Amino acid sequence: MTDIADTLSALPPTASPRQVADAYLEDLIRLDPITGTFLGVRESATRLPDFSPAGRAESAALFRAALARLDVADRCPDADTDVERRCSRLLRERLNAELAVYAAGEEFRVVSNTHSPMHAVRDVFAVMPTESEEDWRAIAERLQAVPAAVEGYRDCLALGLKQQMYGGPRPTAAFVEQLTEWAGGEKPGWFEEFVAAGPESLRAELDSAAQKANESVAVLRDWMREVYTPAVAEASDAVGRERYVLWSRFFNGTELDLHEAYEYGWSEYHRLLTEMRAEAEKVLPGAESPWAALRHLDEHGTHIEGVAEVQAWLQKLMDEAIEELDGAHFELAERVRKVEARIAPQGGGAAPYYYPPAEDFSRPGTTWLPTMGRTRFPVYDLVSTWYHEGVPGHHLQLAQWVHLADSLSRYQTTIGWVSANCEGWALYAERLMDQLGFLGDPERRLGYLDAQMMRALRVIIDIGMHVELEIPADSPFHPGERWTPDLAEEFFRAHSGRPTEFVSSELTRYLSMPAQAIGYKIGERAWLLGR
Repeated sequence: MTDIADTLSALPPTASPRQVADAYLEDLIRLDPITGTFLGVRESATRLPDFSPAGRAESAALFRAALARLDVADRCPDADTDVERRCSRLLRERLNAELAVYAAGEEFRVVSNTHSPMHAVRDVFAVMPTESEEDWRAIAERLQAVPAAVEGYRDCLALGLKQQMYGGPRPTAAFVEQLTEWAGGEKPGWFEEFVAAGPESLRAELDSAAQKANESVAVLRDWMREVYTPAVAEASDAVGRERYVLWSRFFNGTELDLHEAYEYGWSEYHRLLTEMRAEAEKVLPGAESPWAALRHLDEHGTHIEGVAEVQAWLQKLMDEAIEELDGAHFELAERVRKVEARIAPQGGGAAPYYYPPAEDFSRPGTTWLPTMGRTRFPVYDLVSTWYHEGVPGHHLQLAQWVHLADSLSRYQTTIGWVSANCEGWALYAERLMDQLGFLGDPERRLGYLDAQMMRALRVIIDIGMHVELEIPADSPFHPGERWTPDLAEEFFRAHSGRPTEFVSSELTRYLSMPAQAIGYKIGERAWLLGR
């Protein structure tokens, strides 16, 4: 085991909370080079984290060491300022949240269609620089670390089975399908396809490392299919109240009244349904429902044809938003004005996502669109989503934090964030763009309302199915029954304009990341109250 607190242990006794936070980040990057790569740390480029039980224990030891140093720092004279207190409060809350999840053994059952160590391993290659032979040499070396990282992850899951701590059957099935696609077989696997663009001077090294990486994915797939899947077949996809409260605290940064949040979700459902009916009448007069109007738009509405074309269109949409907003509603630094639209690697989840820029902005903030095999894209389904992922949503918030590194701790500008804060801001940003008139035509506005409805549905079904709450008597859907994942999917499908595969992927995501999905609407409410 390495010394997990080299930088923390070297701090002077008079170190301030911000110094402790930044020392903790240095030590975390040493344990988690994937985080280092996303921050643009070149030294991280050749390594991967230890996902084994021993590696997880090392991370927990770092969390405890940072808390101990923070206790000392809070008593130093320099800690008595607003800047230091804010940093200390954030770091303490996040470290305690991490330790609570670790103490509950949650790392032993991380199986998901969007967020797992295996997804992190694949995704980090997608953001690595590929301009030079040196870049590709780092990729080749990191590829050689994939089999050990995959084996460590499998060891965690195996320990979970031994301790009867199971991932859900539905996320497990989805994950096995993804691993099958990534591993390849008759066609090249994901890692082999990835290195195809590498230089000929490193061809043998890249191909060999990629083949071994794909083989390790296939080994994990076979174990998941033959050992893990039968073992968890009778487990519940719903996590229950105790685990849900734990994850709600982690993703939302506060203790929520789950029944009040559930009721808030229903109130938003009824409000948005009224608005959607009015807007749908403008799209398709006499439509039986807003979603009938959206189905009409699927066939007859404005579309973008082609994957390259939709990528260019999304880039233009964000560039135009920056031009319109900068100087009128926001003041944007030049380096914050750049954000890229990219197509997501195949075989992941269905939802779009965003990655913040590197600390030095050598890699810009990036939005990612999963195409799910499509080549035709309705505009109504894209506009407000890209205001959410790009500008003024995630990019404007997270890239601005990176830009403010001189006035905040490095920890605060990079990994020191709470999911509900960021997702709440991005959802608020969609509403803001509506209020500023950027969704002026009925197509775009109905698509925006459909996106808002999806976030209200998340609060209802995520809390409902995991905590097994009762459906209210005034609900138009199965009143008086208790939520199950099957009912949740049926309700979601009946109230969404999105494709079937998207709804299925989303529900699997909610089952494997309990309480993360409610943070959008709960966080937006906090931003609205602040405004």
